[in-house]
Amino acid sequence: MSEPWRAALRTFDADLQRRGAADRTRKAYGTDGAELAAWATANGLTPAQVDYKALRRWAARLSQKGAAPRTMARKLASTRSLFRSLVEHGEVASNPADLLPAPKLPQSLPKTLKPGDIERLLEKIPASTPLEMRDRALFELAYSSGLRAEELVDLDVGSVHFDDEQVRVEGKGSKTRFVPVGEPALRTIAAYLERARPALQSADQDPALFLSKSGKRLSTSDVRRRLRVWAKHAATQTGVHPHALRHSFATHLLDGGADLRAIQTMLGHASISTTQVYTRVESARLRAAYAKSHPRA
Repeated sequence: MSEPWRAALRTFDADLQRRGAADRTRKAYGTDGAELAAWATANGLTPAQVDYKALRRWAARLSQKGAAPRTMARKLASTRSLFRSLVEHGEVASNPADLLPAPKLPQSLPKTLKPGDIERLLEKIPASTPLEMRDRALFELAYSSGLRAEELVDLDVGSVHFDDEQVRVEGKGSKTRFVPVGEPALRTIAAYLERARPALQSADQDPALFLSKSGKRLSTSDVRRRLRVWAKHAATQTGVHPHALRHSFATHLLDGGADLRAIQTMLGHASISTTQVYTRVESARLRAAYAKSHPRA
């Protein structure tokens, strides 16, 4: 990789940090940018020499290598963001990626669980050990408030406001929001804080709400692994992941008559269009019920 590209990627990463991009996003965009830089360097192109035609050749190469549509879409988004940063810093005159067409993505609906399945999942988590009490509190809160796995593990003890029955969440882009918490979740969190968390806490007094068995803050992989364990134990749907609880939270709120804007606020979506996917879930459910029940469907 040439030095102009190294400098461009450093500028790009600094901008992502300044904008509060999540670590996972920074890593993915950095990897995509490095891949483009390596290809451009091999073809004798500096950032200022990359134009629309060059990016078309690069996109065609990705397609020939078998990149899936979602992968292509992310790499094109990374590229647009990279050149947008370079335009802002005066390194290039215009963004050559703005004209690149995004691949058409399949309209996949988010996976949700039925209320009965979630109740069975949560009820199957016992409360006989500190780790079990932690897991019960963790997944009660995940479903009660629709938090992302990253948001769950970022919570500190002081994030839960018992008197106000809400939790303070630091979401994407370092945006703070307050989300309601249901009484069952508050009860399990209170029991965990009183009887389980002190047993898990180590000498360094980590302020994290949810601790590992070594007393450290949980990771998102810990959350996914523990949910798989309990989903298997409860014999619910296979492949249950934390985002399925988040999707279920939103879908069940919509089923219960909640306003889409309120759901958007609770989920921390920047755009209402992101939240509108749940109206498609409801529409698909109604069509299925119609097809199954109407005599002339």
